Amino acid sequence: MSMVFDEYGRPFIILKEQQAKSRVKGLEAQKQNIMAARSVSSILRTSLGPKGMDKMLVSPDGDVTVTNDGATILEKMHVEHQVARLLVELAASQDDEIGDGTTGVVVLAGALLEQAEKLLDRGLHPVRIAEGFEIACGVATRRLEEMADVVDIEHKEFLTDTAMTTLSSKIVNMHKRKMAEIAVDAVLSVADVARHDVNFDMIKVEGKPGGSLDQTELIRGIVVDKDFSHPQMPKVVKDARMCILTCPFEPPKPKTKHKLDIQSKEAYDKLYEREQNYFTEMVKQCKDCGANLVICQWGFDDEANHLLLQHELPAVRWVGGVELELIAIATGGRIVPRFSELDASKLGRAGTVREVTFGTTKERMLVVEECARSSAVTILVRGGNRVIVDEAKRSLHDAMCVVRNLVKDNRIVYGGGAAEVACSIAVARAADDCVGTEQYAVRAFADALDDVPMALAENAGLSPIAELSAVKAAQLSTGLPHLGVDCLQLGTSDMKHQHVFETLIGKQQQLQLATQVVKMILKIDDVIMHGNYA
Repeated sequence: MSMVFDEYGRPFIILKEQQAKSRVKGLEAQKQNIMAARSVSSILRTSLGPKGMDKMLVSPDGDVTVTNDGATILEKMHVEHQVARLLVELAASQDDEIGDGTTGVVVLAGALLEQAEKLLDRGLHPVRIAEGFEIACGVATRRLEEMADVVDIEHKEFLTDTAMTTLSSKIVNMHKRKMAEIAVDAVLSVADVARHDVNFDMIKVEGKPGGSLDQTELIRGIVVDKDFSHPQMPKVVKDARMCILTCPFEPPKPKTKHKLDIQSKEAYDKLYEREQNYFTEMVKQCKDCGANLVICQWGFDDEANHLLLQHELPAVRWVGGVELELIAIATGGRIVPRFSELDASKLGRAGTVREVTFGTTKERMLVVEECARSSAVTILVRGGNRVIVDEAKRSLHDAMCVVRNLVKDNRIVYGGGAAEVACSIAVARAADDCVGTEQYAVRAFADALDDVPMALAENAGLSPIAELSAVKAAQLSTGLPHLGVDCLQLGTSDMKHQHVFETLIGKQQQLQLATQVVKMILKIDDVIMHGNYA
């Protein structure tokens, strides 16, 4: 470090690059990492459960997002701390793998870190803590498998109840039964139950602001946010035979380095006649192959539009590539790159293609129904404004992921903190059989599991300690693993009676992911900033 003076005699300090670097080591580094991760977890804690609060996130551009989905909140928060970003990735991993439980996994990780910090203060080595957490995670996972119940996915009521549990904490909870039924029907429409597989690419979710949430509907076909290219074209096409084009409905254009000079009326008339022949030939090729509807990826000018109207050939232009592929899959058609390749065998078929108008505005959408291969479905979400529509789409995605998980593995555990309390009791008993310092970490894991039902009770306006004590005492005395926190105040803590179900694989994934991330954070004992030390 050295001090120099500017031309006015004012001093300023020059720092060498090595002095500008910061480094935190040992226990101080671990505590700073834990504090950063816990600060992220505490933000999501109030969003847990059916009475959890929503978060409003405002982007630098002024876009507003209102949600209580953990992965969405963390994704839009732009977390900068390197260890705190591990929790962002944790929520994203849970969302990608399971689709639900993103808030719960972050809250559980925060509770584990809180317990780990207490053990570090008592002098336990981070490696011993991590090993104890790993042992406890294995005990809890086995306990979940023991207490899981198998449901018959042929009975849609079980699937609907599980989806409703997911939707209870969302904005759409006033219409959660209808939304859950839509999610179940959509997944079962595209599911291959024999292979336990669900292709989410076949489910399209479209949103249109206006109307109310209860106007959301499942359409067994494709919804395209377009309208017919001419206002005088028919609004309904029955027994549609559509040609799906990726070539523009216009004459070929000269290359960029060429130009065409028109110097006389005769030359202009000749060019106009040539252009008309192009248009006429294109329309003729569409009509000759038997098509009564044109779906085009590109646009076409007013002249082509008028010719299509004259030849009674309805058309849709500027259809996106993804929508074009979905239409081709659903209708059994082939995407055609040239007019000369049009053929009756390449046409897509649908029972009805109709234009739907919303409200008193010019908002229109096309609905392709009764497709030849009706594996593709669309959920059309309505809502008061764009924020509500976006949150409803996120909620439906979570519900569909839960139903998909049940198709893959039809075992359920019970929500309301019941599964966590049962696992906590099992882990606490296993701690008594451990030898060595790991038993303290195993017992701390059991205490961390208790944090989830306490957060549920706290968000419901109840006394956390009283509710947890009552639930734990009831489970110990009766041995029933489906007793949880009565967040909705329905008069019973029996989650089986309240139909509060969660998927087994989702709950197991929460435990395993949270444990892995906490182990990683505990083993970081040296944080080097702004470059490496020699």
